[in-house]
Amino acid sequence: MEPITHFLAGACIGRAGLNRKTRYATLAAVLASEAADIDVLWGLAGPVEELKHHRGITHTFVAVPVMAAVAVGMVWLFDRWVKARRARGANNLNQNANAPPALTRVPQQIRWGWLYLTAFISALSHLMLDWTNNYGLRPFYPFNARWYSGSLVFIAEPVLWVLLGSALVIPALLGLIGGEIGARREAFRGRGWAIFALTGMVLLWGWRWAEQGRARAMVENAAIATAPVKRMALEPYPINPFRWHAILETDAYYQTAEIDTRTGEIASDPHRDVLFKPPATAATEAAKRTLLGQVFLDWGTWAVVRDVGQEPVPGLPPGVMDPPQLPRNRTWTTVEFDDLRFEYPFFGIRLDTGSSPRRSPLSGWVYIVDGRDEAGEAMSGREQR
Repeated sequence: MEPITHFLAGACIGRAGLNRKTRYATLAAVLASEAADIDVLWGLAGPVEELKHHRGITHTFVAVPVMAAVAVGMVWLFDRWVKARRARGANNLNQNANAPPALTRVPQQIRWGWLYLTAFISALSHLMLDWTNNYGLRPFYPFNARWYSGSLVFIAEPVLWVLLGSALVIPALLGLIGGEIGARREAFRGRGWAIFALTGMVLLWGWRWAEQGRARAMVENAAIATAPVKRMALEPYPINPFRWHAILETDAYYQTAEIDTRTGEIASDPHRDVLFKPPATAATEAAKRTLLGQVFLDWGTWAVVRDVGQEPVPGLPPGVMDPPQLPRNRTWTTVEFDDLRFEYPFFGIRLDTGSSPRRSPLSGWVYIVDGRDEAGEAMSGREQR
């Protein structure tokens, strides 16, 4: 999932009762829930390196204890900074001595065991949340490099934002109202709301899992493809749990369909929604051996590799991945990498309008010279140098 969901989930985990056990529980939960995404720093080395390491070792069961320890270490540094700052202000001692009785139940001590457990649970939640979308992760790496994905919710799910965010906002608003009317302030406000939101998130996953199963049964019973289907995937749409995008693979082609489990409708155009498998060429075979090719094929469980001829990489600014300038006796071609999991209108915008080719947000390109030489690589509008 994107960072917003991880942040909100971590905050709810901390406020679901663990903040009663130790100081800084919510802070540790938020840090641990985001820690795995530190792999985005690989983007500084280029888009291909970023794809290679994204959801890599930091998104594994092996790394969970380490991510939790990193979060606790950051809390320790923060606590040291707070204590040093308080030591410079003598008036803080008086403030602590005159603390309101209503706040005396707030944990004033850091219980490191409880703090680490909080961080550990939040680090595990990051893996669970990432498994639920269609990008997936490799939780058993480096012992097992297989990608796993539940494809239950899209990478960005506004329903989860509202559900988890409400658990943080509503208690704060109720606290403001209570302060205005002079009500006694609660020390651990929002525990019930946090538990409600986390439970609602799990129930949403269960609901979507059931609808995904219904969609799969509908596709299997409808016999959409005219040839035997080798494998099938069902990709989610944001917000709407009844709508699914089906991908079917046969020996010769891929076929897609739009499924609505609420109405029982299946929409698939044999002309528009069929993609014949591109033929293998010397250029595509050479491109598969490049760094981009190896990384993309390792990640892209529904990867499609096309030799598009002497066409410049589309959508890049001038000067980025310009076509090779070669003598007349040499030839070049462009090889495009796509993943069908992201070639559907998940935000309501078609990716294949008119005569334009289908293209996912995570497309990659390689220039191949003379059928073997790599002349440049680019992904998502960025060049790999």
